[in-house]
Amino acid sequence: MAILSTAGLVACWGAAFGQVQEAVPRPPSSATTPQAPAVTPGKPAKKKYSHANDFLIRGTVFTDKALSFPGVQLRIRRAGEKKFRWESYTNSRGEFAIRVPQGADYELVVRVKGFAEQTRTIDAKTGGNEQSMVFRMQPAAGDQG
Repeated sequence: MAILSTAGLVACWGAAFGQVQEAVPRPPSSATTPQAPAVTPGKPAKKKYSHANDFLIRGTVFTDKALSFPGVQLRIRRAGEKKFRWESYTNSRGEFAIRVPQGADYELVVRVKGFAEQTRTIDAKTGGNEQSMVFRMQPAAGDQG
């Protein structure tokens, strides 16, 4: 006893009644065959950014009483630029980690209300691919209580 597919059964049944029907193969579904990305003529394909060569800036921020400091704002810009390109906040343990492209000098500004702003320069041009730092915030002038 042979097992026939649906298309085979239809062809056999049609042949029995004098109607021969050619089995039409289904096109493969898009789930099994990946579609090639559409390429516009004259436009170069946009290269995806890879984080493989990023520089990691990470650290911890503490209060003046050496307690972890959550919610502190961190802003980063390339050295010599006015506009900040990256912004983040410390987590519940006062920690942060920000990835920036390698090959430049950066300025990291740490600020929170009631405390003096702190700035650090980061050299992401040479050496390793990460830098760790610790900040201990000091009360702003006139805010001691």
